[in-house]
Amino acid sequence: MSVNQTITLENYSGQQQRVMSVSRIRVLTLIGTIIAQFALGSVYTWSLFNAGLAEKLNVPVDNVAFSFGILSLSLALASSISGKMQERFGVTKVTIAAGLMMGAGLLLTAHASSVAMLYLCAGLLLGFADGTGYLLTLSNCVRWFPERKGAISALSIGAYGLGSLGFKYINLALLEHVGLNNTFLYWGAIATVMVVIGGLLMNDAPTQATGSQRQTNDFTLAEAMMRPQFWMLALIFLTVCMSGLYVIGVAKDIGEQYAGLSFSIAANAVAVIAMANLGGRLVLGVLSDKMPRMRVISLALLSSLLGMTILLFGHMTIMNFYLALGCIAFSFGGTITVYPSLVSDFFGLNNLTKNYGAIYLGFGIGSLCGSMVAALLGGFSATFSVIFGLLALSLLLSLLVKAPNRVPSLV
Repeated sequence: MSVNQTITLENYSGQQQRVMSVSRIRVLTLIGTIIAQFALGSVYTWSLFNAGLAEKLNVPVDNVAFSFGILSLSLALASSISGKMQERFGVTKVTIAAGLMMGAGLLLTAHASSVAMLYLCAGLLLGFADGTGYLLTLSNCVRWFPERKGAISALSIGAYGLGSLGFKYINLALLEHVGLNNTFLYWGAIATVMVVIGGLLMNDAPTQATGSQRQTNDFTLAEAMMRPQFWMLALIFLTVCMSGLYVIGVAKDIGEQYAGLSFSIAANAVAVIAMANLGGRLVLGVLSDKMPRMRVISLALLSSLLGMTILLFGHMTIMNFYLALGCIAFSFGGTITVYPSLVSDFFGLNNLTKNYGAIYLGFGIGSLCGSMVAALLGGFSATFSVIFGLLALSLLLSLLVKAPNRVPSLV
């Protein structure tokens, strides 16, 4: 064997080892992300605790339920700055910190003696921890798999959705056997361990080529916000979140008060929403790798419009009620899943956490807007009409918006 042949074989062996190493890192990061996302999704079991906390604090249930609105807003705010934290500390350290903060928030919630302390611990602190870990781990994992962004988003956010379902049974069992305060302690311990383990398995995704190789669609947050496409995407996202979060949050009340259905039938809407939400995440997430992602969002908006049309103009039978909620939940889950990849299509992968984080503020704002519109206009019909109009506008924007582009830069 010649020297040249030996060197060639050695180079080949080294390349193979590097490929295997990168492949292992990607798989471990995906596994860690799924574990962490499952635990982070547990915050959506919050409604299980409203009645118990209201009784403990001797306040109306609505006062306790408002803490989840604060949590949603804090979650969105934390998501918008998680990119900066990753730049400084790395994904592992920030994820571990988020897990510890989540445990601390639930520990303090167990000892909350006033509504103000509940808002601080279960609202601001828990929401900040969840938002930091959620978007950071999601966008980092998507950047590791640029060739399968939709499928990876579906797996990651699907785990987040399954977390709410899995912890529903865990927390219900804990409430039955150990009581309210201890449930928060056990929940916090389980979630913290899972998020920390997930964080230890993760690695920071490599940055795409810069300089003369900089992609024409690679935008910083400041550059992205100067493009009209950014605000069009932000409005579409806010609208879907507003419709989804409002309807999901008052589904039982819609069934009883608006559709005139019995308590048991209205309560079953929770299961319908959970299955449709998960279906939207998986179906539209995978579909987004097979067709233009903006068209997938258009399909999601059509689904939500169909659901809102049934609520506004349809006869409220049991099947129509479930179908309407299913269409809206399917749209919401699918949009949440596809949007990280869509934002990377428009503004590049390098600044995905920052760019999507800013758009993700629409999650918190949308959750508040639905409740505010309902309070101002009164009644479900008026609120549904406003949401219907915003969905129609968003559908039109989704058909018109095109990804920005520019001449490659040396910067």
